[in-house]
Amino acid sequence: MNPILKSSLLIYFIGACDASGTDIALDAKATLLHRIDSLNLLIYTCLLTLTVLTIWVFKHRRVSWLHETGLAVIYGLIVGAIIRYGGSTNEVTYIDAHPAPDTKYNLSVPPDIVRFHFPDKIQISSGEAPIPNKTYAYSFRGEIVKVEQNEIDLKATFDPEIFFNIILPPIIFHAGYCLKRKYFFRNLGAILTFAMVGTALSALVIGALMYGCVQLMPASLASSFTFLDTLYFGALISPTDPLTVLAIFSQLKVDVNLYAMIFGESVLNDAVALVLSGAIQNYEKRYSSDGGFEITGFLGAIGDFIGIFSLSLLVGALMGCFTALMTKFTHVRDWPLLESALFVLMSYAAFLIAEVCELTGVVAVLFCGICQAHYTYNNLSADSRNRTKQLFELLNFLAENFIFTYIGVSMFTFPKHHFDPWFIIAGFLTSTLGRAVNIYPLSFLLNLGRKPPIPMNFQHMLFFSGLRGAMSFALAIRNTVSEARQAMLTTTSMIVIATVVLQGGAATHALAYLRIPTGEGQNDENEALPYRDVRSPTDLSFGLQNMDTSQTPCYERATETPRGSTDGGSEKARLARLWGALDSRLLKPLLTHARPPLTETLPGFMRPVARLLTTTRQYTQSDNSLRRTDSDSDLCIDEPQPVPTSIDPQLSYNIRNGYGNV
Repeated sequence: MNPILKSSLLIYFIGACDASGTDIALDAKATLLHRIDSLNLLIYTCLLTLTVLTIWVFKHRRVSWLHETGLAVIYGLIVGAIIRYGGSTNEVTYIDAHPAPDTKYNLSVPPDIVRFHFPDKIQISSGEAPIPNKTYAYSFRGEIVKVEQNEIDLKATFDPEIFFNIILPPIIFHAGYCLKRKYFFRNLGAILTFAMVGTALSALVIGALMYGCVQLMPASLASSFTFLDTLYFGALISPTDPLTVLAIFSQLKVDVNLYAMIFGESVLNDAVALVLSGAIQNYEKRYSSDGGFEITGFLGAIGDFIGIFSLSLLVGALMGCFTALMTKFTHVRDWPLLESALFVLMSYAAFLIAEVCELTGVVAVLFCGICQAHYTYNNLSADSRNRTKQLFELLNFLAENFIFTYIGVSMFTFPKHHFDPWFIIAGFLTSTLGRAVNIYPLSFLLNLGRKPPIPMNFQHMLFFSGLRGAMSFALAIRNTVSEARQAMLTTTSMIVIATVVLQGGAATHALAYLRIPTGEGQNDENEALPYRDVRSPTDLSFGLQNMDTSQTPCYERATETPRGSTDGGSEKARLARLWGALDSRLLKPLLTHARPPLTETLPGFMRPVARLLTTTRQYTQSDNSLRRTDSDSDLCIDEPQPVPTSIDPQLSYNIRNGYGNV
């Protein structure tokens, strides 16, 4: 045989064996990574399972000093410490790489993908073409703080985008889907004041105080912070997540107005904080190159805040209304599974559309949930109504507990924490002062024109309910490249853990200390309260067997004057009647099967369009049959209808409570 041919065959077989060995090694590596991924998911699944079982024990034993979110955090801390200090033999392999001297890439922003070219091990001396080099591509994960991590440590941390794109949307949507209740609208002025003005004011106060505190700290930390950094910290630490307090409120039937103010503020200030932090980042990108304050940049940031919030709200509302039209003018309700799937997908699409358009998906999905509950819900079949409510309750429960579990785990496994005791202490103090500035001055201003005023013990409870939660953590973990952002993440995580465990556990004692009455929640509001706690089936039961015949009729509640109110509230009542008329005579008939039909409410020249937008069901059904299924019956925005005096008592009872002639 030709010696050259023999040499070529030998090189071929050696290369083939080497390639086969490489494939086997890569398969083994992929299998190991798959097992580690499965192990980490199993860890979180076991943590959630343990949390659920412990909740059941606490409910059974009537333990109220620790909520399920506090349990999730504590369990996460324990497991995170075990992962961090338990040790593992699966160390992460790494290789040092340096950019070429003549590279033209701007290293201030890391590349998205790094390609490694490995040289040949076998060269053919006869002058033939060499075997091609191998090239491996690695995606950008972030700045490396330490390389001693093991595989479990590395895999126990998730991409921050998972929180924004997967975990947060169902939580925010559920809040909007359960938001539409009469006590929310009755306290709408106070809620908007606390959520919008109060959150912005709190962010400004915290940012200014933190900047002053940072300047007194060691130069190594002070040099890494700018005023915009501390202002961003103020924006991310201002939103509240008082689900622990609200769950206790629901169990003890605390005053529904206090519940509505705390819940409404916590829902809206999440959206406000997210838009506000984005506006701060936009200002930093556009105008802070020279480090000075620019009035045009400041006004532009305010314009960004208003514009992004408004457009995001519009996107969410339009998607909700579009879904209502689809469910009204199609027969998809004949297939409840398809109807429920359409409802979920359209709701999630609102979030994605806003994000693609560089708006805020959290705001969009929040107001999409409000519109879905206000309009689309009335078009759904009975199966889809139950399915969507239970689905989002379940997703909300799992997502919230997963986030708090992950907060505990990440305290030990996330590689980009920066523990600075002075910054952490300053963060606790300034966040407390920021919450006080949010509540007490604004309550004083509101009480100048509010009847009845917000009592002082309610103000103290509003201040106490300023727990931090999922939104603050998600904003803090989204960017941890710089030392300043790493210090923010560590401080935010510790504030969340402390407020959830300590304040949440002390909520019952705070109610007793502040002498806030319990057990006085109105019966008609029990069903209206959003699902924020794990309750037994008997707590969620409703129907004719629980109806109180002595309850104030719905049409009387719509026109009764709140306790202690005077004629000074007539302007608010006028605005409420204006919105009620617009909604009941135009929007509801357009987007649902509600009566009266548009042919009776629109001008005569629009009669052809009105007939096109009116369904046969709107002509044939009675008003009372609609009230029996309308999700807005508790709002009582319809005009009161007198009940005849000479009428059968059972029929009178049915009419008063909106059940029709049944």
